[in-house]
Amino acid sequence: MSGIMGFFNSKFPPTMNPRDRPSDPLSRLRFALETMPGSRKYVFTPATRAEILSELYDAFWGPYAHLFLPLSNSSLPMHATLGQVQAELGFAGAGSEDPVVPGRPCGHIFTKGESCFRCKDCALDESCVLCSRCFRTSLHKDHNVSFFIAQQSGGCCDCGDAEAWRHNIQCPFHPLLHDADRVFDSSVHAPDTTPRVLPRSINDVDIPPVPHFPFRAAFPPDLRDNMGRTIGYALDFLLDTIDCSPDDPSVPSNEADLRLQPTGDPMQKDQYSVIIWNDDKHSFDEVIQLICDTTNRDRKEATAMAHAIDEHGREIIDMNTNVPRLLEVAQVISKIEIGVTIRRAYDTFREQVVVVIIEWLLDLTRSRLGADTLIIREVIAAELLSPRRRESNIYGSGSHIPELSNEISNPCRIDWMFLYHARLWKKPRISLKEIYASVLILSHPHKLAIGSHFAAVYPRIVDAYLLVDREAETSIKYFALQLFTVPSVASHIVRYHDLVTRLLDIIINFFTNQIVDKRILNAPENASEAAELDVDSFPFKSKRFMPIFSDLRYLCHNEPVQQLISKNPSFIRKFAKVCQLFMCVHPNKRAATNHVEYETDAWISVFNVTLSLSRVIKVYGEAFSWATPSQLINAISIVIKDILSVCMLENDKLDRNKFSKPAYHDVLFGNVDYTIVEFDVLEGWVSFHHSLHWLLAELLKNVDILSEESLGRVGVASVRDMFMRIATEDDILTLIDFPLRVLAIVAQIRSGLWVRNGFPIRGQLLHYRDFMLRELCYDQDLFILQTSLIILDPNTVIVSILDRFKLLQFFRGAVIHPTYEGTQLSSMVEEALYVIITLLTEKGSATKMPLPVAVRREIIHALAAGPCSYTDLVKRVAERMADDVCFEHVLRQVANFRAPEATADTGTYELKDALYDEVNPFYYHYARNRREEVEAVLKARLKKSTGETDPVIVPKPIAIETGPFSILPSLLESEVLLQVMFYAIYNILVLTEAAGTTPPSAEAILDQAFYLVMIALVERASVFSHLSALKVFEDGKNLIDIICTMEHSEHFRPYTARVGWILGKMLKFVPEEVQARRKIVTVVKFGLDTETLKKRAAKARQEAIMAQMKAQQASFAINFEDVDEDEDEEMEEKPEELVQYGSCIVCQEDLNDSKPWGMLGLVQSSRLLRKHPDSHSAYLNELMGMQLSLDRSSRQPPPSTFPPVDVNHHEDVTQFAPNFDGFPTQHTRFGLHTSMCGHMMHMECFQVYNTSVRQRHRSHATRNHPENILRKEYICPLCKSLGNIILPISRPSTLPATTVPFPDWIRAVGISILKSKPDTVMDSLQFRNGTGEFVFWSAQDPNYAVQIRRGENFEIFKMLDSVVNVAKTASQQTRHLRERPEPDPGERGSGIYLPEELIGYTIASIEVARRGTGMNSSGNVADGLTETQVRMVRSLLGCMASLAKIELEGRPDGGKEGVKQAIIKRLLPEWSRTSLTSYSYPLLLRDPFTVLIETAAVSPEMLQHVLVLCYYACLARTVIGMVYVLNKARSCNSIPVVSRSHADLFGDVRMFFMSVVRHSPVFEHTATLVFEMFGEARIEKLLYAFTLPFLRRAAILCRSVLPNAFATPLSGSADDNEYRRLLTLLHIPPLSDLPNQDTLQNALSGWCAHYGHSHAASQLNCGVVLDYPAVYRLARLPIVLDNLFNGRDKVMRCARCNTVPTDAAICLICGTTCCMLSHCCMDIDSNGRGECNMHTRECGGAIGLYFIVKRCSLLYLYANNGSFAQSPYLDVHGEVDISMRRGRRQYIHSPRWEEIRKTWLNHGIPTAVARKLESTVDSGGWEML
Repeated sequence: MSGIMGFFNSKFPPTMNPRDRPSDPLSRLRFALETMPGSRKYVFTPATRAEILSELYDAFWGPYAHLFLPLSNSSLPMHATLGQVQAELGFAGAGSEDPVVPGRPCGHIFTKGESCFRCKDCALDESCVLCSRCFRTSLHKDHNVSFFIAQQSGGCCDCGDAEAWRHNIQCPFHPLLHDADRVFDSSVHAPDTTPRVLPRSINDVDIPPVPHFPFRAAFPPDLRDNMGRTIGYALDFLLDTIDCSPDDPSVPSNEADLRLQPTGDPMQKDQYSVIIWNDDKHSFDEVIQLICDTTNRDRKEATAMAHAIDEHGREIIDMNTNVPRLLEVAQVISKIEIGVTIRRAYDTFREQVVVVIIEWLLDLTRSRLGADTLIIREVIAAELLSPRRRESNIYGSGSHIPELSNEISNPCRIDWMFLYHARLWKKPRISLKEIYASVLILSHPHKLAIGSHFAAVYPRIVDAYLLVDREAETSIKYFALQLFTVPSVASHIVRYHDLVTRLLDIIINFFTNQIVDKRILNAPENASEAAELDVDSFPFKSKRFMPIFSDLRYLCHNEPVQQLISKNPSFIRKFAKVCQLFMCVHPNKRAATNHVEYETDAWISVFNVTLSLSRVIKVYGEAFSWATPSQLINAISIVIKDILSVCMLENDKLDRNKFSKPAYHDVLFGNVDYTIVEFDVLEGWVSFHHSLHWLLAELLKNVDILSEESLGRVGVASVRDMFMRIATEDDILTLIDFPLRVLAIVAQIRSGLWVRNGFPIRGQLLHYRDFMLRELCYDQDLFILQTSLIILDPNTVIVSILDRFKLLQFFRGAVIHPTYEGTQLSSMVEEALYVIITLLTEKGSATKMPLPVAVRREIIHALAAGPCSYTDLVKRVAERMADDVCFEHVLRQVANFRAPEATADTGTYELKDALYDEVNPFYYHYARNRREEVEAVLKARLKKSTGETDPVIVPKPIAIETGPFSILPSLLESEVLLQVMFYAIYNILVLTEAAGTTPPSAEAILDQAFYLVMIALVERASVFSHLSALKVFEDGKNLIDIICTMEHSEHFRPYTARVGWILGKMLKFVPEEVQARRKIVTVVKFGLDTETLKKRAAKARQEAIMAQMKAQQASFAINFEDVDEDEDEEMEEKPEELVQYGSCIVCQEDLNDSKPWGMLGLVQSSRLLRKHPDSHSAYLNELMGMQLSLDRSSRQPPPSTFPPVDVNHHEDVTQFAPNFDGFPTQHTRFGLHTSMCGHMMHMECFQVYNTSVRQRHRSHATRNHPENILRKEYICPLCKSLGNIILPISRPSTLPATTVPFPDWIRAVGISILKSKPDTVMDSLQFRNGTGEFVFWSAQDPNYAVQIRRGENFEIFKMLDSVVNVAKTASQQTRHLRERPEPDPGERGSGIYLPEELIGYTIASIEVARRGTGMNSSGNVADGLTETQVRMVRSLLGCMASLAKIELEGRPDGGKEGVKQAIIKRLLPEWSRTSLTSYSYPLLLRDPFTVLIETAAVSPEMLQHVLVLCYYACLARTVIGMVYVLNKARSCNSIPVVSRSHADLFGDVRMFFMSVVRHSPVFEHTATLVFEMFGEARIEKLLYAFTLPFLRRAAILCRSVLPNAFATPLSGSADDNEYRRLLTLLHIPPLSDLPNQDTLQNALSGWCAHYGHSHAASQLNCGVVLDYPAVYRLARLPIVLDNLFNGRDKVMRCARCNTVPTDAAICLICGTTCCMLSHCCMDIDSNGRGECNMHTRECGGAIGLYFIVKRCSLLYLYANNGSFAQSPYLDVHGEVDISMRRGRRQYIHSPRWEEIRKTWLNHGIPTAVARKLESTVDSGGWEML
């Protein structure tokens, strides 16, 4: 109780009433914050936040608010923050870019989703990045630039930081100071390099104000004091509150434990809160349902809470005093592993106050005092670097508060903040990281100070990260990246905080599982020697250790740290202990008889650890390039002693049950005794992991320091001398035996000797030898062996290799092996020879090859086998090389880039021709198959250049000229090596002779043996030749004997040329020996003739066969001509039989009239067709610049280079037209589009197939099928296209063009109408509203079902039924989308009008898709139609004829004459306006093209004449529509001036224009104004543009119906003017000829009068909507993808939730931005339908086409299904980069973009989706997107 009284006493005097607020602002702030939990009843509201902010600001600025705000704003608005208000008001330059101050870094803090750039050429390391603004203004031409999206806030731009860049990047906004190049840590070169822990870190008093800042503001001293005390108090309040917070979410098991939780509540009140914490495991729906179930909240509240949990990191879901109930709720939640805590409401309330304080502090970092942007941040930094002042003893002690003072003397607030970071949650964590980043960039001393404090508590931070933290991605540990990569900071913390040693201790203690109470304990000094690693324990399974190794690598990579490492032996000594810990971890033993029962995946964890370690080893080894010879010798000595202590079992590191002390045995080889290590890899335990050996290899790679000259300065003669001083020869044999065992096990696994060990052993091999990782392990082991060749007797080493491979007997002549079977033996020989060749010839490490040279060599050999993509190339190259800055520059030097051309292409790199000379087919990174490929390529090139039939690839010299490895070529004089060569060849000869054929792997073994012989002759020709002649082996033969034997052997013909080369070389040195043994084959004429005769006989046989085939073809042609003649005779009688339709794709029978059959197709709802937007002048501008011919290619040729060279790399997307220049959705027209795949099927087969589809759906009920049975859909069994109808085929008409003149035809039809009787039935079958449309052609006509049941041939009508039913279903669902007048449902004629909205729409869609594409010199739009499209149009018209026939059944001609006369009456004004008919609806309000389709369906013979009438009706209708459009445009200022260019087509435009509108005074007045305003030339251009689509559609229709009558004329097809060409094709007189056409004048006059006197003309809402006549485009995306992110907050904003989506989807049809997979815009009422699906309904109807920005891919949607497709963007290497994982800049690829446009225009999205779903087992859920 005294503690509680003390609490109150410390705050307020005993006499003070808490209601009396103190007058001092800081005291008021204290009072408010301390009393607020109780006064607010623990409920935190927005008003609470506003009050806290108000108190904080009052205390912060005291009476000086005017220095922070304009005079007009004396106080902040409620809920607003200072930085936000200053930016809005533009106070002292806030909200605009900071002024240029030399030496000031940019420091722009990245927000989530913002773009950032990394230039590999300029950056010092991978952590240095640039913001978009700095990147675009600095110099990076031809640099390797990466582009990333910030995943969370906190990182900052490094522009202007001299330590971040290799050179000055010349950003105009952030120039460097002239003396800034090396002002930093000069203490690196100080003589004392001993790391030590400082007694204290850098504090506030040690940091001077930021220098060189010209915008300092004058302010009273007490303001500085106010600011400091307020920020200090706020930080102390924060720390006092978090003192009581838990380290990780957990739930007490009972009430007693709950009440024992740490709390700051002085009253200990039993009011508790249950809090759910965020994680990445559980979905929104799971959490929402959980909240609903446990707290009885409704779904809306639960959804809001789930969003808050996701956004903030946690949320209170319940609060009350019912403790048992709350405990029960918390325990239920915790069972499914969601983080949950139950805490006192008092503590929870204070934690919510802490969030506001952090938000306030973050805002202060963005605020300014006058023009001074630094002072507030300096104050924050000063307070963070000051010691903590606890407010009360209540908060001062307890087990929950770490004893930090034991570890750090006088800890500061920032130490506690770093320590408590893990106790916070998502949003405050990210905000704090932003605060630290803003302090970090103040000045270099600030950076050192923050780094110093971070290093002091780093072990604690790592403890929390590895063992406690639930949200690792927001951990403060990742702040290390911003500190450890700065050379001066790294140097400071390594020198004064001994951080490298402490990090190594953490690694040792963590992996030895020294973990108690969620802390990693410090183990004894020699723990690594005795500790046993448990690879199945938690540390190995945790993947969080990798960033710890990365931190170590970042630290050690800095040049100053590298110098420290090389100079101070304690670093290498400690690191060797860490490497020793992982020596021989996870060994393997061969399962010889039984298969391993349980295959564990522990090897994966072990490889993850050791590969992380090996990357650090690489950096440690590089550090010794700074060492002196004595320092390097000392380091090598330390490592060797540690290796030997492990290998000799001097310590307890190795398990003595698995490993024994090395034993030695004597072996006889080549009459010499060798003492070598005895070990059988097949019987013993072998590990892949020898980290100490890898470290030794890295140290030995400093060959320049190990040269004899360099070593001589310290009294060491050579590398051998150095080793002999450290260890004995036996010791060194033991040392090299461990890597040798690994090479042997690798060979045995590859040879199939370890198959019973299962996949784990194969997996270990693949990782160990993987191209990207081999440099870290496999290459290191090889180098250790290579080094042993210059230390020990090389013969002993080679014998050791043969012994370990168990091949000593083979190379003594024994071809039968006790263990290896035939193929295994030859495979092992091949592997052993491969190792020997590598040891002798590989010079990368032996010469310390500079990295650019090594990269060049690697790329050349990777590309030698043929061109490949960049990704494939990188996979063939070591990880370190591919990541290096030089990689892409070298690639450009050695290879040619071939850009992708077609849509499925990727960019490839091809080796430059001249560089093939540098390729070595026995390069050590080649596998056997690759070597053979390369050898074939090189031989082909040599054949071409030299003309030789069998050229010899001569090995290049080894060329190691200096250093300890210069003696390697002398090894080729070794007798042991000679014996290896001899028996490699001899044993193959013996086995071939015994079996009569070459044994397995013989080719590879001989290739390797001959390569060894040839390299010996290249390097040591004389000595080797003499040795080969002298040294005798089996049967008294020497090497020359067996090579001579092979020269003329039939079995070894491929080696003849090589043998000849070898013997030719030897002939120069030992001529007698060679000549004595060489067999001379005399080339006699007979032999030559035999060969020639064989070739001639083969050629004669071939010629005879060809002559026979020719005769058969001639005979067949004669017979075929006879048949043709017969058919010609028949054709005169039966022309239909000519047409062949192929066979049914199901039963393969011919399609003929014996069974009904049809063509498969899809009728789909569409909103593709566009109406001309009447209020957008931009679209009128487009028409003015429109090309003359739409059947010529409109696109600019795609750029010849990729990526494009001259594009604007800095496009400003904010300057694009709204919504990415997408077409407005409200100006689209609904209809039905039909498409056909072209495949045909019997109706009977079709029904059987549909039954099988239904069965498949039933048997795979959980699969998301590509077709929907309810929509009558199916997948074409052949091409997998989606379909829902089967159309009967109509045969083509052979009618020729009519010769009857148009006036005569008009007269004739008029007479025929007069002669005919009135047809009341036909009148009743037309719409009652007087449009002249026929009711039986409506989709929902109720009479159809009755009529079809009466039909005789029900089979035939099933196909017609499939079309009508689909149209009827679509019609019923889409009445709201149709604007034309229709009868009510149930009445005759209701629903879609099929000639207009099915056939007309389909033809219009085909025409639109053909715009801007086509032949460049000849032909027209009709010539571009496919046969399938022509058949489809004919078949649809046939369906219309069938519907008319059904309705008018019983009439002699099937009712055709009646329909024909009705159409004529509708067209001719003298009939349409008589009292005999009821056409009250003006013809000009109907689409003339529909009338043309009606004519084509029932009376194609009069199509030519009706077309003329329809064209002129179209002209008049267009004039009416133009008046309306231009009247709304009002002004022509923005419309370019054009001159008249179509007078030959249109004649007197004004006359025609005014004659159309003269019948309505109101309309005439408007038209006159419009004409005067826009002028005749513009009107003419628009008339051309708006009527050209009609002609194109008419051409498609007429060519489909009457191909003979409308054939393309031979002359005039090359005319540029498409309009003129189409008028000629269609036999239409141009408008300019109208004065000579009396009949047409009369018709026009009648139509216009009818319209002028109608209601439509008087309303000025003319009733005529014009189609959009230009080429259809998708929304505009920037050429360079990263430009999309520059103005993302302006251009990518979701209209529904008004936020910038985290996963934005841009609709490519209209340009709208949607939230994909986001809960904020999901339609909960329709089962969670996502916004993309909702927008699709409003925009594309049934189809959606989106560009998913973050995933960088396309999304196709169709009727609740969907699929992802490849992006139109490719990176600089011509590859797709899904989700921008690789981060390279991406450019739009024109062919891909055009392919997407074509897919959309051709209505191919449903089929694209269906094909994708058909090829995968999809589980659905597309409607959620």
